[in-house]
Amino acid sequence: LAATFQTVAKRFTYGGDTGKDQRVYYINTKELGEILYGTATPIPFRVVVSEERGYKLSVNIRCNGSFTYRICDPLLFYTNVCSNVSNQYDASELAPRLKSELMNALQPALATLSANKVQYYEIPAHTLEISDALNEQLSNVWRKKRGIEVFSFNINSLSIPEEQQKKITEWEENAMTTDPTTAAARLVGGQIDAMKTAAGNTAGAMTGFMGMGMAAGANGMNAQSLFAMGQQPAAPQQQTSATNSWKCSCGAIATGKFCPECGSKKPEPKPAADSWTCSCGATVTGKFCPECGKPRPAAAEGWTCSCGAVNKGKFCSECGKPKPAGTPKYKCDKCGWEPADPAHPPKFCPECGDPFDDNDRS
Repeated sequence: LAATFQTVAKRFTYGGDTGKDQRVYYINTKELGEILYGTATPIPFRVVVSEERGYKLSVNIRCNGSFTYRICDPLLFYTNVCSNVSNQYDASELAPRLKSELMNALQPALATLSANKVQYYEIPAHTLEISDALNEQLSNVWRKKRGIEVFSFNINSLSIPEEQQKKITEWEENAMTTDPTTAAARLVGGQIDAMKTAAGNTAGAMTGFMGMGMAAGANGMNAQSLFAMGQQPAAPQQQTSATNSWKCSCGAIATGKFCPECGSKKPEPKPAADSWTCSCGATVTGKFCPECGKPRPAAAEGWTCSCGAVNKGKFCSECGKPKPAGTPKYKCDKCGWEPADPAHPPKFCPECGDPFDDNDRS
């Protein structure tokens, strides 16, 4: 009885209610909704017709479809979305906000497909990549703040303006004709059609063929020449690009001064073994500097002691230290002839015939 009165007294301090409040919320974590969307304004999309020729075009895409979502973090969803709701929070209350934010993220998501050289008509086949890109774009707003993620994304229809479609078709045909063999095949096909038309000329087949011949002569190009151009190998160009390429430490093959993957600078080439540095700073391999014209400095004769003195004998003339042991150098003691490689002389002197022995060591 005393405990009952104590509980009643505590409730008076909380306004007649219990001191603790316990609630149970049921949150659906399965796939939710099928929210319909449509692009109110066109979305720009970059189309690469030919990377080699630089044929790139921006088109305006319009699309519509549906997407679904799921609650991946119920506690975060309750805290930031529906914590102030007393009874029931329906998915329809959240749908307009999600639709608006998804449409804002759709443009950068499509830009990732454009960077991977996906054509606009291939976009419906890459809905999984779009879902991943949308989740990446919306991760800060949906997943980290609301505990929501895109579950599926569908495209029902996708279109671009007719004039842009014609432009892409024209550029694709132009890119095809840059190949001489393809151009020759199209020229032959056009000539066959012209021959059929000439044969049915109302003024006579001969008149039609004469007109066709005059047009071919004015054009100055025939299929045989184009086929011959197409059979010429392109090895010199490939060899040039291979010669100018270098391999970066990250493993990428680059042709410029900097690596396109990590930005590292192209390493400087190692100087040749017989190169020398001129006083102007240039690295030279010949007898004269190509920058300032100065001759290559003569190598000091003899050996240099640790004290800095240059000597020719077996002992230093300044400090008396003996000549350090090293690779012996030879010079003929009879006529004074010196071989090009003093460390590896021939067996006999080519000037006087004296054999090289220990007496010829310098």
